Amino acid sequence: MKRRHFIHQSLYVSVGFIGLSRCTLDRKITEELFRYGPLEKDPDEYIDLPKGFSYNIISREGEEMIDGFLVPGAADGMAAFGTADGKVILIRNHELSPGSKSHGPFGKDNELLNNLDKNMLYDYGEGESPSLGGTTTLIYNEDTGKVELQYLSLAGTNRNCAGGPTPWGSWITCEEDMTVSGNGQEKNHGYNFEVPASATAQLAEPIALKDMGRFNHEAICVSPQTSIVYQTEDRNDSLIYRFIPNTPGKLHEGGRLQALAIKNQKSFNTTNWAERSIDLFTPFDVEWIDLDNVDSPLDDLRFRGFDKGAAMFARGEGMWYGQEEIFFACTSGGPNKLGQVFKYIPSPFEGTLRESESPGKLILFAESDNKNILKNCDNLTVAPWGDIVLCEDHKDAFLRGITPEGQIYTLGHNVGSKSEFAGACFSPSGNTLFVNIQGPGDTLAITGPWTTQLPI
Repeated sequence: MKRRHFIHQSLYVSVGFIGLSRCTLDRKITEELFRYGPLEKDPDEYIDLPKGFSYNIISREGEEMIDGFLVPGAADGMAAFGTADGKVILIRNHELSPGSKSHGPFGKDNELLNNLDKNMLYDYGEGESPSLGGTTTLIYNEDTGKVELQYLSLAGTNRNCAGGPTPWGSWITCEEDMTVSGNGQEKNHGYNFEVPASATAQLAEPIALKDMGRFNHEAICVSPQTSIVYQTEDRNDSLIYRFIPNTPGKLHEGGRLQALAIKNQKSFNTTNWAERSIDLFTPFDVEWIDLDNVDSPLDDLRFRGFDKGAAMFARGEGMWYGQEEIFFACTSGGPNKLGQVFKYIPSPFEGTLRESESPGKLILFAESDNKNILKNCDNLTVAPWGDIVLCEDHKDAFLRGITPEGQIYTLGHNVGSKSEFAGACFSPSGNTLFVNIQGPGDTLAITGPWTTQLPI
């Protein structure tokens, strides 16, 4: 992906969430709205979509890939990149651990494990209990609606949940796992890994980006201006992290990890669970606290950060970079634990010694109080025309949208399984929405009259 295209796509996020703020200020949404008309019953009882829209299951768990390995199950976060000839590179996470019930890439009994150089697995598991997570990459042709190639692109990691694209054309995949070595595991887990967006089959070297911190990773986003990486943590008492690389665009060369804190309010609690501590649209000045021993095997980074003054968040999950703004979802935030959306506006001197002259700002943009409108928002993405698409992490999961005017609408409903939606992302052309249904391990391409939008 070209850096220019990355910035262009990210601009629309700001538009969508400005609308969200207006909507929340002006009124509470009490009825289900539809941007493309009401959902129609799917005769195959798989996914209900508006009239004129259709889905194509382009990849299924257990299929054989070009390299002879099998499509792993538990598909989660994704990102789409363009190729020079107009095709789509789709990089997909798999939230698997050793012994997972879903298919791993090496077969039911890991009979294909020896077909891979064990040095290309992050954790070989002594050959008996290999880590089954990682990523796969698909090359998709929008003209034919066909996958032309799919291959294993990272192997031997655990519970690859979300992540994020970089401006330099790669995917950062995140382990939502804190397993330590022993009991069949050869290495500690809880790291990020970088996977190039490649149109030819290749396996990424499994280098743990340890300076980015060892914690229960969820998602990341990258500032194209500074190359600073922002990170969420999927814990009920999580932190928001910032990684300043030593060399922009080269995360493996290390850097400095920090945690977000509210200026002059030590160890601030943003969850609004027991009492309201943070109101909508009230900006808070932010400072960033340096963290040490970031590769601790004790799973204590968030505790030590909080004790030093970092703010606490309720399950930080989806994250996206806008026009010099960062948005992230907290899946169980708010009094009803239905979710929150925050915006962080970086300092004009972000990451420099002058940052205190004009601090970054944290703003609570939304809190859901109606589970029939939006519940447990997880992954989020932005359409090329400015609408936000949210994946619900729930046994009765919906795809929701938010217009630039701030109206929340229903886009799809998973009626085929009690499974979350995950990994929603648009192709560079904007013609296709890719999304995973995690339980059955399916990846979908959804097409339809995206630009024919109804007033709501």
